[in-house]
Amino acid sequence: MLKALLITMRPKQWMKNIFIFTALVFDEKLFIPYLFAKTTGAFLLFCILSGAVYILNDVVDMEKDRRHPIKRLRPLPSGRLNPAVALAAALALIAFCLPLSFLLNLQFGLIAMGYLATMSAYTFLLKNVVIIDVLTVAAGFVLRVAAGAAVVVVERFSPWLYICMTLLALFIGIGRRRHEMVILGSKADEHRQSLSEYNIRLLDEMIAIVTPSTVIAYSFYTFSAPNLPKNHAMMLTIPFVIYGLFRYLYLIHVKGEGGAPEDIVLKDKPLLIDILLWGLTVVAVLYLS
Repeated sequence: MLKALLITMRPKQWMKNIFIFTALVFDEKLFIPYLFAKTTGAFLLFCILSGAVYILNDVVDMEKDRRHPIKRLRPLPSGRLNPAVALAAALALIAFCLPLSFLLNLQFGLIAMGYLATMSAYTFLLKNVVIIDVLTVAAGFVLRVAAGAAVVVVERFSPWLYICMTLLALFIGIGRRRHEMVILGSKADEHRQSLSEYNIRLLDEMIAIVTPSTVIAYSFYTFSAPNLPKNHAMMLTIPFVIYGLFRYLYLIHVKGEGGAPEDIVLKDKPLLIDILLWGLTVVAVLYLS
């Protein structure tokens, strides 16, 4: 039962919480041990909180997931985990983490509450509202970045990074909706109500808007953020961003992937190498220039 509960918390998706470290890195505080420890604590708390949200989501969607070719294998829809036990565990995890969040930092605690409220609204209502569903998912990523900024008390953190994070999250979220439309076909609306309002053409046009917007926003950041080196060396990271977006589009349109971003990143070596090179270049520019 414990193993089934852990699977329901989706540990693979906890890597999304890595965005909590954004402020630590880009505010040039990565090598301050105290702040690194606090950010790591915030990361762990968000992993548990997001795990609790995933449990709630699976309890609510249990019947619909049984009609999904992949999600039907999850512990709740497959019957391996009792929904009452799952719900009790989710509430216990939330009750455990929220007080610790406020102890870590008052603003972080408020953001954690906001994240729970937003994701709960998504679970029970907003995921069934066309367009609002992907905007809500994007908001979850932005709240992760804001949570990290609250913990380190940022001094030189550029607002452009919030815009870039929003656009990147929309890019991934729309790609996921497209993947659901493709694999579920005519039964898509049986799994998620909002899918009945989408079609492939609309989603492709949304991706076509968000993709160049992401590149433009990130490019503006690299030469306009006040804390960056005056030699504009951060612009060297733009090609990695462009390649990463193009590679992701290739995986969506040619390889038919896009359902689980964390699986794509971990399994696709070219994309993983690109992200690592981007990260190393960012650190080199910020801390060695």
